[in-house]
Amino acid sequence: MISTKGRYALRLMINLALYSDGNYVRLKDISEKEGISIKYLEQVVALLYKSNLVLSLRGNNGGYKLARDPKDYTAGEILRAAEGTLSPVQCLSCPVNTCQRQSICSTLDFWKGFNDAVNNYVDNVTLADLVEQYKAKFESDYSI
Repeated sequence: MISTKGRYALRLMINLALYSDGNYVRLKDISEKEGISIKYLEQVVALLYKSNLVLSLRGNNGGYKLARDPKDYTAGEILRAAEGTLSPVQCLSCPVNTCQRQSICSTLDFWKGFNDAVNNYVDNVTLADLVEQYKAKFESDYSI
């Protein structure tokens, strides 16, 4: 299950992609737009910063912005920065499976397939894709 940190990380990154225009965006502005406390956003953005996904600037005109173009991020790398792993079971969360039962596990192949499907999906959706989905859903071309 994806935690609130993972969900908020995606929302924060979408906001940065939508509203930065190359400038830094204050967490306060994202907090107001998304209805997420600044304290919680600070925790999430620290994880993203540590993973080199966002840039930070202190001061009056400070805030955060994307380190790369939205098309160069995947939902998977954003989620992994916030969550650590997306593996459905502990034995697949490390590069080497050290489970003592792996050679006789009746469900390991199922979990591997499930893990592969999830990772394949999130690694093939870019931040640019999420921004376009947001725009299609919430930004109307309606004019009078």
